[in-house]
Amino acid sequence: MDDSPGIWITAVPAFDPDDIGVLLALDEGSADPGERMVSVLLNRGHEGEEGVFYLLPHDLSARYERTGDRLAVSLMASRQVLLHDLADHPGGLAEQLADLPCDAADEDRVALIRREIATDFVPAEVDGDKQAVLLIDHAGPAVLEELFARFDEGEAGIAVLNAD
Repeated sequence: MDDSPGIWITAVPAFDPDDIGVLLALDEGSADPGERMVSVLLNRGHEGEEGVFYLLPHDLSARYERTGDRLAVSLMASRQVLLHDLADHPGGLAEQLADLPCDAADEDRVALIRREIATDFVPAEVDGDKQAVLLIDHAGPAVLEELFARFDEGEAGIAVLNAD
């Protein structure tokens, strides 16, 4: 099912092995400014189960989009939250924020990451809320099985992101 780097439609063994959803990988060492900004925002997470973090939708959220047989997932963040968190961050990330595209529906939000995959999977909806996106952060490249092993070993974390 791996169609595009860093996105899978899969069950996550640490949760419910029968619950299929969208999983995105985030390499903490990536040179991509959007991925690096997401890594910074993960510090805002609130820990639930061991190694699982929940983020407030205003801090970081996901958006589903479907075009034909492709499902795209974008990670969106508040420009103001990013400006605050990047103020003292080394590496020029604050300057790179200006180059990120704005959300058409909300000028304060920027798209940090966009991944897509060919699939017929449709995210579940409960009371108008779309199924959350899971984000696994890790160091270095890895295939899906390695990501799960790293999580089990405490070398990766999973963030739960609200989606719209």
